[in-house]
Amino acid sequence: MQSDRRSWFGTAFLGGTLLVILLAAGLRVPSARAVPSFSRQTGFPCSSCHTTPPELTPLGRTFKLNGYTLTTTSTISSKKDEKHSPLDILAGFPLSVLFDTSFTSTKAPQPTTQNGNFEFPQDVSLFLAGAWTAHVGSFVQVTYSGQDDHFTWDNTDIRYSNSTKLGGKDLVYGITLNNNPSVEDLWNDTPAWGLPWVSSDVAPSPTAAAIVNGTLAQDVAGIGAYEMWDNHLYAAATIYRSEHLGQPQPNPGTDATGAAIPFNIRGVAPYWRVAWQEDRKNNYFEIGTYGMHMRSSPGAITGLEDDYTDWAVDFQYDRTIPQFHNDILSFRGTYIRENSNLLATFDADGALQPEHHLNTLQANAEYHFGNRVSGTFGWFDINGTPDPLLYTAAPVGGSANGDPKSDGYILNASWWPAQNFQLALQYTGYLKFNGASTNYDGAGRDASGNNTIYLIARFVF
Repeated sequence: MQSDRRSWFGTAFLGGTLLVILLAAGLRVPSARAVPSFSRQTGFPCSSCHTTPPELTPLGRTFKLNGYTLTTTSTISSKKDEKHSPLDILAGFPLSVLFDTSFTSTKAPQPTTQNGNFEFPQDVSLFLAGAWTAHVGSFVQVTYSGQDDHFTWDNTDIRYSNSTKLGGKDLVYGITLNNNPSVEDLWNDTPAWGLPWVSSDVAPSPTAAAIVNGTLAQDVAGIGAYEMWDNHLYAAATIYRSEHLGQPQPNPGTDATGAAIPFNIRGVAPYWRVAWQEDRKNNYFEIGTYGMHMRSSPGAITGLEDDYTDWAVDFQYDRTIPQFHNDILSFRGTYIRENSNLLATFDADGALQPEHHLNTLQANAEYHFGNRVSGTFGWFDINGTPDPLLYTAAPVGGSANGDPKSDGYILNASWWPAQNFQLALQYTGYLKFNGASTNYDGAGRDASGNNTIYLIARFVF
């Protein structure tokens, strides 16, 4: 026990030392007015569209809604006529780069591994982000992972956007091509852009997750439509198919080694979204609902199916405080209910019974000290139907009692010495992990053993 404590405090001290070094380096970073290609295209500083990245301001939501096409910089253009197509492209190529380096330490080492992981880099992303033409723009991300040592496709949202009048009110409408349910969303309480804003790729995380809560991210391809009426009512719908990047095509239901792929969408999987927003002086409020339905055959493209229906509610409230130089206090939250009938998994002896449910609650409060410093407290709770065949025992990532219950909190402090340079210290604490507080995996590991100190330096240019 004493050696575990020494390891925990030693790695924490090393992490703190690293942060001090990074902070000292940050003091020498020159002032920056813009984050990559979107800022270069619009001429706006990052803080015009973000309270702190990736959290959007009203202007940021409008920019995304309109297809990433707003520009104040030079373009190359020509007029159309009966025989000639028009041209309207940016004079500069809309390319950006993100570089993350990080340090992760868990309270208890993961078995047979060294604790205190320094990743240089953790990941590097390339973005094609900006206007393609008058009504088409993109947020396209390709990411190199230090652990995998290769590039792969990441979050992608390509949009066509236009506007008209409906009932005498403005109507913005568009089409989206994307690869992650909720990545097209305008708010920071839905899964793709919600807390945690940064996260470790080393620390253990709970096993159970709803399909709409990141499970299908980058594994699907979707096409959808959206609208915003009178700057209040937002509605969107997208249909998805399995894509399985890097795996055989056409899809056989298995990967290149013949192993079963857990989620093979049968037909199409619809995703829906409805939200209402109000922006009044120093108060901004959004409330909405979203959800998804999917039929899937694990490891196959025919036969019995698993059936999932997710529905969710969400809210976001931002209060600008004039008395404190327009600091912003934000509250966000979402609740996801997943009902599933796992007939195919049950038939393959992968579940004790077909009927299951999973509940996910995520909420956070954040204070923005201008755009230089933010502090966040987040809470999460996952619970659902216990099933020892679905949630099996295994060291670190397993569940000894088959219960998906996990809950805990996230503390984050972030500092932006420049608008395109972030330093963050994040602590994740678990009260329960995969069903229990103590010996949750059947191998002697406690939930608190996964408590994580995470330090990150992020450069975007």
